[in-house]
Amino acid sequence: MSDTSRTSRTPVRLSMSMTLDGFVTGPDDRRGQGLGRGGGRIFDWLDDRHGAGVNGDVYREYLATGALISGRRTYELADRWGGDHHDGVPIHVLTHHPDDVPPGSARYFTDVDRCADEARQVSGDKVVMAHGAGLGQALLAARQLDEIEIHLVPVLLGAGRRLFPDDGVGPVELDLTRRLEGRGVTHLRYVVRYP
Repeated sequence: MSDTSRTSRTPVRLSMSMTLDGFVTGPDDRRGQGLGRGGGRIFDWLDDRHGAGVNGDVYREYLATGALISGRRTYELADRWGGDHHDGVPIHVLTHHPDDVPPGSARYFTDVDRCADEARQVSGDKVVMAHGAGLGQALLAARQLDEIEIHLVPVLLGAGRRLFPDDGVGPVELDLTRRLEGRGVTHLRYVVRYP
């Protein structure tokens, strides 16, 4: 896919809070402990989400997206967001096992290309937000991920779930397009450049 055709489509943006050592959750993330042990620290910056500063601005941008793509694991650990992630936007859940009827605006998809393409369609001219480490890897492998936004938190957890494991997709070049300093976090946005 050429750079021109990539830039003309509605972007899918992976948005993840991450530690300096690459973890998006603490160890032992599971139902009832979705962020893992000590993983809540990664999201302390959201304490400022309703404020007037950088963190509040980034959060409001986050809620201005037109659709959400989530990995099934993230979706379940977040208790399915009660059927509504934000403002009733369509939720596309990438899963291997569409074994029930999801609540609210959620739909299951087993094909990553169809999932991303349909999310772009329903999103209109708004960015599609993506959540989940496994989902990010699947979108990247399918060349369906256009941007990566990392909310980099200055802490080392030492263990947990990595955003990009050692056996992940790569090498992939990224172009830094934005860097914002918030209280307790650096917000970094990259455009993905596929070979």
